[in-house]
Amino acid sequence: MADVGVHIVVTGLVQGVGFRYFVARRAERLQLAGLVRNMPDGAVEIEAEGPRAMLEELIREVRVGPRSSRVADVTVGWYQAKHEMTEFRIQ
Repeated sequence: MADVGVHIVVTGLVQGVGFRYFVARRAERLQLAGLVRNMPDGAVEIEAEGPRAMLEELIREVRVGPRSSRVADVTVGWYQAKHEMTEFRIQ
């Protein structure tokens, strides 16, 4: 199955609550490549590539987030994988 990419923006109480580490652990377990970073506006941005089923699982988990977070909204955009990343990183 061909890999795809997804761009995810998560808003709510998602900074200062371990959200990036939560995303990184989930992405590594799902064997996805990409990155997660805090945005200046308080959102968290995720870029990930891999099999679509694994990305959909990541999105499901991101919608819940870690216990200390409060996810208000999740915006998802799909794209054709660029294969520029080989691991998942926190920025």
